[in-house]
Amino acid sequence: MPILKFRAYFEEDETVYRDVAIRPTQHFKQLHEMILKAYEFDTKHQATFFRSNDKWQRGREISLALYDKTYQAPPLLMEETVIGSEIKGPNQRFIYVYDFEKNWSFLVELIQVIKEEDPAVAYPVVTRSEGLAPSQYGTKALLGEKFADIEEKYDLSQGEEGFGEKDEEGEDIGFEESADTDEEPE
Repeated sequence: MPILKFRAYFEEDETVYRDVAIRPTQHFKQLHEMILKAYEFDTKHQATFFRSNDKWQRGREISLALYDKTYQAPPLLMEETVIGSEIKGPNQRFIYVYDFEKNWSFLVELIQVIKEEDPAVAYPVVTRSEGLAPSQYGTKALLGEKFADIEEKYDLSQGEEGFGEKDEEGEDIGFEESADTDEEPE
């Protein structure tokens, strides 16, 4: 069975992308879940795909659910729609929108059709990750959660003895003042 390889670009920065390999017989819901997993997003929000053309214009909608909004045509549902049924050309494109309030948008493009699947791989699968993914709920520290755990454990926000910003007499020491003088400390 052939495998479809899609590249899901973060719309605001095309240097950030994830490649996903999936069977054409799998459903859009599985592609939706794999894109979220690849970008480390949760699955708590509304989502939809739009079939697209070469100019990234939105076409037929493939939605996670029927939402309380006006549709030009009834959407297809992700859990019922097989990916292969929506591939209309060798460079098929989709626009994927997640969390309608935050409006996370991803440009999804078919980049390769692999003739044979790898029997050792469980599809869908992320095959490549490029760039630092955006944080779904605010800033993402480069050091991640481990640093936050250390900071909490040792309470690094509080000054410790010997690390304060006052001298022995209790007067503030300004960094700029001490950096500008060439005098030896007493």
